Amino acid sequence: MPQAVGEMLEDRFGVNPHPVHLMKPQSAPLSLLAQIGKQIFYDQSLSASGRQSCASCHSPQHSYGPPNALSVQLGGAHGTQQGYRPPPSLAYLYRQANFSIGPDAPDMDVAPPSLTDAAQQAQGVTRAQKNAGVAPAAPAMVPQGGLFWDGRADTLQAQAMGPLFNPVEMANTSEAEVAHKLERGGYLEKLRKLFGPAVKSGSAMLVDEAMSAVSRYQIEDASFHAFDSKYDDWLEGKARLSQAELRGLRLFNDQDKANCAGCHLSQPGRDGLPPLFTDTQYEALGVPRNTQLAQNKDPRFYDMGLCGPYRQDLASQTQYCGMFLTPTLRNVANRQVFFHNGVYHDLKHVMDFYNLRDIAPERIYPRDASGKPQKYNDLPARYAANIDVADAPFDRKFGDKPAMSEQDIDDIIAFLKTLNDGYPQ
Repeated sequence: MPQAVGEMLEDRFGVNPHPVHLMKPQSAPLSLLAQIGKQIFYDQSLSASGRQSCASCHSPQHSYGPPNALSVQLGGAHGTQQGYRPPPSLAYLYRQANFSIGPDAPDMDVAPPSLTDAAQQAQGVTRAQKNAGVAPAAPAMVPQGGLFWDGRADTLQAQAMGPLFNPVEMANTSEAEVAHKLERGGYLEKLRKLFGPAVKSGSAMLVDEAMSAVSRYQIEDASFHAFDSKYDDWLEGKARLSQAELRGLRLFNDQDKANCAGCHLSQPGRDGLPPLFTDTQYEALGVPRNTQLAQNKDPRFYDMGLCGPYRQDLASQTQYCGMFLTPTLRNVANRQVFFHNGVYHDLKHVMDFYNLRDIAPERIYPRDASGKPQKYNDLPARYAANIDVADAPFDRKFGDKPAMSEQDIDDIIAFLKTLNDGYPQ
């Protein structure tokens, strides 16, 4: 189809002039291991309070994210303690790579460098600006992959393990305690039928196999990666975008305006895999401090993502302080809490942050005693150089015109709603 004709069809009718075939995961009945994992996923008896399961914080009715607008969820032994960070969605993690720094090693027979060595090698390498909405031709020397906001888990099995022992989540104190609960719930016998008597060899083995079942459930169940949004249908030529949604898509991809696609990749890969709307890299955005969090009552405490406090192995790599994982934007319009500290509760405030952070900081940050905005107030000042000021819209300076108008923001939010799963077929 000639380009001019395609653009006319897109402009007038909202159709995709260049439809593609998306390679989506195949749907199949759950394996026996995944069925056991599903039971565990919803089992509240595995928590210290007896009132919290995986699904409590990763609600299937809320795209496997938090079920409410709390900045962080409540947990702990009595279900009354604030969590540390808002739970990210568990959806669309099936393609998440292990945490790494920099490009893949060219020789697969050579052991990869340690994270410390990779971080040292990355120092001094100019970070590529993010734009175009597609993965770069050559991987940049930046942290990428992994699970949790700080990438400290590499597998869904390890991720499922974390909340079991977190004192402000399910709050178990030992593997033996979890193993006892699993045995009491009948999971030992179910797993023994699959893996044999070795499952009974110790608490660690039983807990490992139980969490492997949870990971299989997340991988096999289509609801974790449905790819049935309006945007997916539009990509395949099966749906039309409204004029507002179409304008929002263009702004989303415009590297001089919103530039959302610089981090939240919007185009299918060359292999036809649907876009995940994340580059799985890490960014220091400088979001304002959430004073409602219990941990932030201590003015000396800072959650610095990759360099601590919940991740320890990169604590000395201070060039990464303040960096957090870029989440998927699929189902983002269903969320009620945003960023690693849950400081915002609607997409309009999120967009205002991107639009105004540097040109009108008084509208984003609190003021100090002299009336000056406390810019980047949730990161020690010595790490302010880590914060992205190069990529649009953060490339504006104080007093500049905003990258986006109010109408632009409304249109982008309209587009983001097309990323919700469950578009009527």
